Amino acid sequence: MDFIAHENQSLIGHLCGVATKCKENASKIGCGDYGEVLGLLHDVGKYSTEFQNYIKSSVGELDPDKDEDFVNTSEYKGKIDHSTAGAQFIWQELAGKTSSQRFLAQILSLCLVSHHSGLIDNLRSDNNGTVDSFTKRIRKNTDKTHLKEIKDKAEVLARVNSIISNQTFSEPMERVLSSVFKSLPDGQRNQTSSLFQFHAGLFVRFLFSCLIDADRQDTADSEKMQAAGFRQNGMYVGWKDLISRLEKKIVEFGEPENDVDILRRHVCDSCLEAASKDKGIFTLTVPTGGAKTLSSLRFALHHAEKHKIDRIIYVIPFTSIIDQNAEVVRKILETSAADKGRIVLEHHSNIGAEKQGWKEKLLTENWDAPVVYTTMVQFLEALFGAGTRGARRMHQLAESVIVFDEIQTLPIRCVHMFCNAVNFLVRQCGSSIVLCTATQPLLGRVDNQKGSLDPSSMREIMPNVYELFDDLKRVDVIDLRKAKGWSDEETADLVLDEVTKTGSCLVIVNTKRSARALFRTVQQNGDAECFHLSTGMCPIHRKKILKTIRDRMQEIMKCVSILTGRMVNSMCGIVL
Repeated sequence: MDFIAHENQSLIGHLCGVATKCKENASKIGCGDYGEVLGLLHDVGKYSTEFQNYIKSSVGELDPDKDEDFVNTSEYKGKIDHSTAGAQFIWQELAGKTSSQRFLAQILSLCLVSHHSGLIDNLRSDNNGTVDSFTKRIRKNTDKTHLKEIKDKAEVLARVNSIISNQTFSEPMERVLSSVFKSLPDGQRNQTSSLFQFHAGLFVRFLFSCLIDADRQDTADSEKMQAAGFRQNGMYVGWKDLISRLEKKIVEFGEPENDVDILRRHVCDSCLEAASKDKGIFTLTVPTGGAKTLSSLRFALHHAEKHKIDRIIYVIPFTSIIDQNAEVVRKILETSAADKGRIVLEHHSNIGAEKQGWKEKLLTENWDAPVVYTTMVQFLEALFGAGTRGARRMHQLAESVIVFDEIQTLPIRCVHMFCNAVNFLVRQCGSSIVLCTATQPLLGRVDNQKGSLDPSSMREIMPNVYELFDDLKRVDVIDLRKAKGWSDEETADLVLDEVTKTGSCLVIVNTKRSARALFRTVQQNGDAECFHLSTGMCPIHRKKILKTIRDRMQEIMKCVSILTGRMVNSMCGIVL
């Protein structure tokens, strides 16, 4: 009998294809066998007669007028359980053995029963309050899950049995969780502690991510062969080539012409020197205007080449910064038409249909590119978000250089979650972290009982931060406050006087109302071109205004820019 998984795809082909991809994903943390088992079992319930009748009816292999097995697909869609059988199978084979194997059985079973909906809530119980959701699924009547039936049909079960019968099968899990256990602070070193369970949960989610990405990719590729041909699957332009392109650009800058250029070159060279160090957590503490963008890229590229790392991920808090930074890097690294969209990938809410076609969207699904620019929101979604879309990308955070720009903007309520996630990515997933900012948050001094970074493992890239800040000091604060404040007319006079002296002026006010009022007053009373920016404007409009401001300043024209404080925060890092 020919079993099918989807239209134009056999069941054995799908299970083996997912197993291959899932094994590759899970091998990043030495758990390839778990990945293969998950891939082989995730849809094993589709061997049932009930599902085969449904799928063959839906794709036209069964004739409603001739075949007795034909079913009305609208009545069965989404109602045939084909994910529980694999979970029950692994549970029956492992749970009755050692405590370690029972724990592993829980992990693998949980991934299997959750691969359509997202990780299920194990704390929620039934109406009687006696059985949790996971136990209820495992105890589900095997007639409804078709486990008994498929044992005689599923040829993949022989391969699964050969893997799980190996005496060393549970060792990768034991290695990961033992490492977690040893890294916990005193008071948390027990299997019921909140931190241990948090990290164990991240391990579960990592394996879940490996399965989800493999399943979605294999299914999509069977439906759209053109899309399958465009995937990169980790086969990127080599780090040496990308390094060569960046170093060529640095040479083109020429020799430093002033003190600021000398300091920027010092930052850039310090990043190159630090790139040869072992993987771990790095801080790059550089004031605004210190060339963090290209310097951190230099570190990331050389560090990735030295340690054979898979990808570089930039996590940036504001979408307004991503556009500019990604465009700068794209111009350096994407040197030919064939490179467009395949080296520097953007994933954030400001990407519109006119900028991101189906090819870029395809790569965005699982961050399939060597350099990825995304937001803190997307990073946290990959680690903690509900459902499967964000979780699909989590395994791509392993074996990566992850650069957090403006890390001081990390929401306070997320600090401990963030620290625990970073610790897991560094210790268990082989990643390196770079925390970039002019004002480093004290993530190594928050409550370690809830999760903090290890201060002893954090290495500052710059050799003398205090001296650097002194040398890059470019601002003098002049206190012109008045007891009753400044009126719009007085402020406009001050602004226009400054424009007369220097040619341009940036004004930051507290509210949108103040910004609009001052904008009108300056427009009416002066001859300088005046611009107004606030978060009330749509992103496309703001971009156009910013481009015009830059053009005017390059043309050395009189220019006044009036912004709200909130707008300045969202633009942190952009130089007008």
